[in-house]
Amino acid sequence: MGNITVVDRDGATHSLAADPGLNIMEILRDAGLAIEAICGGQCICSTCHVYIEPNWCAALPARRDAEQVLVEDTGHYQENSRLSCQIEYTDELDGLSLTLAPEY
Repeated sequence: MGNITVVDRDGATHSLAADPGLNIMEILRDAGLAIEAICGGQCICSTCHVYIEPNWCAALPARRDAEQVLVEDTGHYQENSRLSCQIEYTDELDGLSLTLAPEY
């Protein structure tokens, strides 16, 4: 088990326990943070949009085409935008830092 650090939409920082095999959206949702995840992790909405801290971006797999289209369509796109449902937590991501994007 590891930890991720999350800044919510109110600017509060949360340290969350993270288990390998879960995706980041599941970790955020299970911790009760304000992330809708309407599609349940199917990469067909963008309600789990987050901003990855830039120093962590290279540690993540590249966005696939479907994810790229969805984050670009949010109206809040940044280079470090990701859909948290598309990032599986692994031990290598212990300490990952991210911020919840504004609601879609």
